[in-house]
Amino acid sequence: MIRERRTREKLQSYYRKYLDQGVLDPNVHPWVAEAWEKSRAAGVAPKNIGPFVRLSGANWDDRLSVAEPLIRQLDGLYDTLRDFFSLNNISLLLLDRDCYVLKSYAMSYYQKTPGELAGARLADKDIGASSIGIALSHKTPFFLYGPEIWLEECHESDAATVPILRDGEVRYLLTMVMMDGAEKQGLSMDSLVSLLLSMKYSLEQVLKLEEMLAVRHEILDRIPLVVYQVTPSGEVLYANRQGVERLVRSKKDKTPSLELPNLSDAVLNYRHTQIPKAFLGIPSHNRELVWLIGNKTYEDLADVWPLQRDGEVYSATVVSAPIEEIKTLLAYASQYKARYSLSSLVGDSPRFSAMKDKATRCARHLNHLLIIGEPGTGKQRLAHGIHQASPVAAGPLITIRCGDISPELLPFELFGQKEARGAEVPGKIELARGGTLFIDEVDKLSAALGEQLFAALKREKNIRIIAAADVDPKRLVAKNLFAENLYILIAQSVLRTPSLRHRQADIPQIAADILRELAEQNPSEAKRLAPAAMDLLAGYDWPGNVKQLQGVLEQGFFKAQTSVILPSDLALPGGSGWGKAWKRDRSVFMEAWKACGGNISRLAANLDVSRVTLYRYLEKFGLERNRK
Repeated sequence: MIRERRTREKLQSYYRKYLDQGVLDPNVHPWVAEAWEKSRAAGVAPKNIGPFVRLSGANWDDRLSVAEPLIRQLDGLYDTLRDFFSLNNISLLLLDRDCYVLKSYAMSYYQKTPGELAGARLADKDIGASSIGIALSHKTPFFLYGPEIWLEECHESDAATVPILRDGEVRYLLTMVMMDGAEKQGLSMDSLVSLLLSMKYSLEQVLKLEEMLAVRHEILDRIPLVVYQVTPSGEVLYANRQGVERLVRSKKDKTPSLELPNLSDAVLNYRHTQIPKAFLGIPSHNRELVWLIGNKTYEDLADVWPLQRDGEVYSATVVSAPIEEIKTLLAYASQYKARYSLSSLVGDSPRFSAMKDKATRCARHLNHLLIIGEPGTGKQRLAHGIHQASPVAAGPLITIRCGDISPELLPFELFGQKEARGAEVPGKIELARGGTLFIDEVDKLSAALGEQLFAALKREKNIRIIAAADVDPKRLVAKNLFAENLYILIAQSVLRTPSLRHRQADIPQIAADILRELAEQNPSEAKRLAPAAMDLLAGYDWPGNVKQLQGVLEQGFFKAQTSVILPSDLALPGGSGWGKAWKRDRSVFMEAWKACGGNISRLAANLDVSRVTLYRYLEKFGLERNRK
């Protein structure tokens, strides 16, 4: 950038010689000579600056928005040098790569006010040879003495421009114009260049940092996770796109700049979650978190950890993902392996022991199997155990719950589909090849779809079917409500899971096992039932079976203040005071939910209904369940 110094008189003579005779003196810098010839070829008048080509409207606003971090940084730099620029009659311009002026600082630029310059283009085709054009063309800083500038009205000035580079490309240009010339002001060219280079480095660092942050924001917005940074008061300092979508109700308001609601106000069971604990310095990992936001509920698995400054917690980071999505991901990662074994089935009562023995025998062959039992009797756990003990245990275990999927979508889930782009999405049948297809709530299949499924399964010789039903499908066949062919196929072997009221002697053993699992899953000491509490459980009829018992024990586990769970810690269905009023009264329903800490599973157990039934009431009360 720094060249051998030439006198202004000599440079002026070189300029006149070229302008009047078209002859380039050999002492003219090659880049300047090149710029002069381009100026003449473009027909740029050499006298004065003509009318500006300028940007306005949305295009101009967009460019300013993109450059805002750089402008903010340059504002700060200029504030520290304001007196220097004013005293020495220096103008400072920030331009984009297309040479549009984004901002003008200090003195007027050749009698042009900052307002006149905003959005004006100062490219070679507009003003001829300048330090701007040369720095842009050669991607390097460049200094021009007045007579080297194409426009004659600028010959009393000097100009220097530095390109702001990112990845080797010019993103912006920073120009300094000494209106009275550097010499006249007694300024060293070297010092002015050093100042510009310092500014260049500062702006390039800002540009690098902003692009890094933009990439990180893009990553955070695209990952299937909800991310929040929250203050102790519940203020949301940061939310990624999925987090914003949860907190903002209307689509038009889903903008990053939108003021988000306080998290403690938005989340129903906020004080019962692990988030407030983070402000006490207590992190948590892989804990269930239920959100109620607006009219939607979300069931997530969450990590929460405190952020400290000088030993004080100033905020907490929350990262959560829908439990259903995690289950799917884990299923893929583990090749859909069984989560339970036959040995995990707890109970020694005669009826239950006989069922386990038969299950062990059924596991040894690959006959299709039908499991019949009341809701909550452990049909899913039994299916997992049979698969794990079977000859196809190394293959996938694919589950489809017919009761959780709308009749319109069930065919696509079973048989797959072809997307508009031509990509094929495999169905559960295809995914289950070489392993087991577990069809839960098979009795929910229509007769027509059952016939389609029968036809598809007859063609598949490498799949073992385990079906489960709350009621015997044979009864439905007689009413033409279930496909007879499908029933004959899946009922090659039949297992019946006994209800809990028919094996009440197993309740102490089951309860101890549930409490052990709760202690392992939660950062809490092991807890046991007081004798009176055990008597209370053993004397109850348990219409919701083991699942209902688990819900009651979970609530008691978290309610108990000591390691011993007392009868007062247990809320047996029907003994909570809610009765059936929750079915009619939204406030009673909300009270029951709060008492369960916002946990859907516990609520279903305590109200003695299935999760599917509970979701219908969520919809009835305007608390739509969101499974995404």
